[in-house]
Amino acid sequence: MKLLAVRRLLRIQRVVIRYQLDEMLFELPLPFWLRALSCLLPWRWLPRKPLELSRGARLRLALEDLGPIFIKFGQLLSTRRDLLPPDIADELARLQDQVPPFPEEQAIALIERQLGAPVSELFARFDSQPLASASVAQVHAAQLKSGEQVVVKVVRPGLKPVIRQDLAWLFLIARIAEKASADARRLRPVEVVSDYEKTIYDELDLLREAANASQLRRNFDGSPLLYVPQVYWDLCRHQVLVMERIYGIPVTDLATLADQRTDMKLLAERGVEIFFTQVFRDSFFHADMHPGNIFVSTRTPWSPQYIAIDCGIIGSLTDEDQDYLARNLIAFFKRDYRKVAQLHIDSGWVPADTKVNEFEAAIRTVCEPIFEKPLKDISFGQLLLRLFQTARRFNMEVQPQLVLLQKTLLNIEGLGRQLYPDLDLWSTAQPFLERWMRERISPLHLLRNLQQQAEQVPHLSQIARDTLERLQQPVQVQTTASRDHWPLRLLGAALIGAGAMQGLAPLLATWPAWLMVGGGLYLILRR
Repeated sequence: MKLLAVRRLLRIQRVVIRYQLDEMLFELPLPFWLRALSCLLPWRWLPRKPLELSRGARLRLALEDLGPIFIKFGQLLSTRRDLLPPDIADELARLQDQVPPFPEEQAIALIERQLGAPVSELFARFDSQPLASASVAQVHAAQLKSGEQVVVKVVRPGLKPVIRQDLAWLFLIARIAEKASADARRLRPVEVVSDYEKTIYDELDLLREAANASQLRRNFDGSPLLYVPQVYWDLCRHQVLVMERIYGIPVTDLATLADQRTDMKLLAERGVEIFFTQVFRDSFFHADMHPGNIFVSTRTPWSPQYIAIDCGIIGSLTDEDQDYLARNLIAFFKRDYRKVAQLHIDSGWVPADTKVNEFEAAIRTVCEPIFEKPLKDISFGQLLLRLFQTARRFNMEVQPQLVLLQKTLLNIEGLGRQLYPDLDLWSTAQPFLERWMRERISPLHLLRNLQQQAEQVPHLSQIARDTLERLQQPVQVQTTASRDHWPLRLLGAALIGAGAMQGLAPLLATWPAWLMVGGGLYLILRR
């Protein structure tokens, strides 16, 4: 075993002992053999003073003590409110982004190594004192030779070896917990660590973040709702990102926003509109919309515009998820619980053998007390959370894309109510959702789908032609079975099956499926 791995294990062990995390573990309903193992841990034989801290606070402080990688893990873990007890999720949500910066000499050396030139040649000015420092990167202010003010984001050096070792230990702990406890299996710790592994490695690649920022900027180009800083691609590498420096008001600085007479009601409503536009129009949404990543432009306070930074985490939905989610939300606020239950089954979010009546009754039991409140007092995000918790009782599979969506919605709604306490999220979202649903079934949308399918016809026809040519090549035959042209009949059966799978509804958009079925019948029936 490598020395680094052993050192990290000893470090983790010290933190576990200090914050008595082993007590939290052995409070779970563990098997006898694992509970007996606690007697073999030497520190448990020594008297320990009970900590005057909740279990969530102990876990949060332990993650802070273990350093940036564990802090980031705690931040991501706090978003899995569908899996965690509320007290632990609330404590983990308090983890801060700010960590001590790494030395400026290391930052400058890494920038020069990545960009292949001294900082003095690359920039007219470079501030060695960082503007901000987070768990995986820090940011420096600079000015380009052409005069533009920019920020330079640089990844912390030497993170990957530590990340690999930390992830190895996290996976080991998760697997042990999953085998030892039924409660732990319900929380799916291995899946949680796997999600974290993907996210942390994605965040280390600043070219990915730059690409996300460019796409989001393009989606809202010229929009009064959202501004995304420009990326300077010539100065971007895997560990260095250079983008336009923005000057806005932090969205949580309510006093400054009030001083410039910002229309707070419109600002809150535009936050909701931005969220639904990203989710349903673009299927490309900023999934890390905590207040530290959101600013408000000072240009037009009567028509306030948001500014978004840090696009390292992006979520997306399939067309099917978009459709089912929109129909779920509309049915939800119409109290059509039967439709909500049926949509969950149809989408595959819960098993197909779920009894609709029982699922409908469970949803009604959860939702009716909430809907007794005035609509403006209903937390949209909490309502979605309660729905997922109810569905989990019916073996609902965890949907990673919906978890990101739920996290973002909770952030947006919490921020909106902070800006304007009387925000009625539903009255803001309902017109957008209903308009989007109408557009989905409009002739123009169907025509677009038809055009997309038509663009695939030459490619499909070439494949079919190549297949037929291969099947018709003369071959030496020994049996009479080959005289039955069974390859063509097999191809015909495959075409019929493929057409049926694509849907045979009597719509104009389904003509390729009918074409495949017709071709299949011809190949089977021809003599």
